[in-house]
Amino acid sequence: MIVLGLTGSIGMGKSTTAKMFAACGVATYDADAAVHRLYRGRLAPLIEAAFPGVVADGTVDRGLLGKRVIGKPDAMKKLEEIVHPIVREEEEAFLAKASAEGRRVAVLDIPLLFETGGEERVRACVVVTTDAEIQRKRVLERAEMSEERFEQILAKQMPDSEKRRRAHFLIDTGHGLEAARRSVEATLKAVAGMA
Repeated sequence: MIVLGLTGSIGMGKSTTAKMFAACGVATYDADAAVHRLYRGRLAPLIEAAFPGVVADGTVDRGLLGKRVIGKPDAMKKLEEIVHPIVREEEEAFLAKASAEGRRVAVLDIPLLFETGGEERVRACVVVTTDAEIQRKRVLERAEMSEERFEQILAKQMPDSEKRRRAHFLIDTGHGLEAARRSVEATLKAVAGMA
């Protein structure tokens, strides 16, 4: 089974691209969705123990947690040491299931793929990108987003230019959904030749 790592900075269209891979029949693991689910379950007591007061009704309040860790490297490192191993277990279980189902390709949708060394666990990296103006417009249209928060998130992420440099495949979402879908299909065709 060929495992692809899918990544891209905030606002690039990564989630939409992941859905395109899934629509092509590719087993797709969404690391962000796994974290959201785990924040309502297994991770909640562990995070509450490390950051008292951030869990309400058994669920991590991401806003409260963000205030405790964003812009604070030591706190962020502490959080990542709690979250990453458990998300990694989920990822391994997903890949085992996909392999048992006989899937030829699986995609790991991981926002911080390069930042966390995830590229070492995949056969090839797919980077979703667009130009900076489109990215900024998309992100600032989000209800919960401010210019300051956007800048903090960008500061935590590897620059798009570096992600592009490390990519085996690029999906540019700045030319519309149909063009992105064609890029996904072309990527899968190329990947089939890697088997």
